[in-house]
Amino acid sequence: MASYTYDNQFTDILYSEHALNHQEFEYCTFTNCNFSQCTFVAVTFIDCTFINCFFTSAKINHVALRNVIFEHCEIKDVNFAMCDPFIFTIGFNNCILDFSKFYNLNLKETQFTKCSIIAVDFMNTNLTHAIFDDCDLYKSEFSGANADHTDFKTSYNYSIDPKKTKLKKTLFSKNEVKGLLYQYDLIIE
Repeated sequence: MASYTYDNQFTDILYSEHALNHQEFEYCTFTNCNFSQCTFVAVTFIDCTFINCFFTSAKINHVALRNVIFEHCEIKDVNFAMCDPFIFTIGFNNCILDFSKFYNLNLKETQFTKCSIIAVDFMNTNLTHAIFDDCDLYKSEFSGANADHTDFKTSYNYSIDPKKTKLKKTLFSKNEVKGLLYQYDLIIE
């Protein structure tokens, strides 16, 4: 049976591989915690906030993230595609998400603010009305994604193929529009 924790603060904890399995956390805040060694199984986070936490290479299989905010976190090489898709709602502020995977997820209206999003997999992801505010999207993959009404206007280093990505009413800046033309091998000055 899963244990339940409500409205608690967790600070400066290095979690072991299976420390959190079969637990549910609601209205909890995790600050300066390290989850990098964790293999999460059947863990639920509801209305939780992670501040300055480390998740690099954590295995988050069958994790429920329901209205979860990550601030100043390092979340490299994490496969979010294995999360429970039911009420999957997340947001990122000043995070490093490099090499992570979000394929096939519903990220509608998700906000990414001042994040490093290098070589991230958004293939077949629903990004409608998502906001990428001042994010580095170098080598991130958007093939098959629905980015209708998505806001990329302050982000940079993206390479998005309009033939492979839905982009109706998507916002881009004039300075970075070259990221939509990369496949044509053009020289734009």
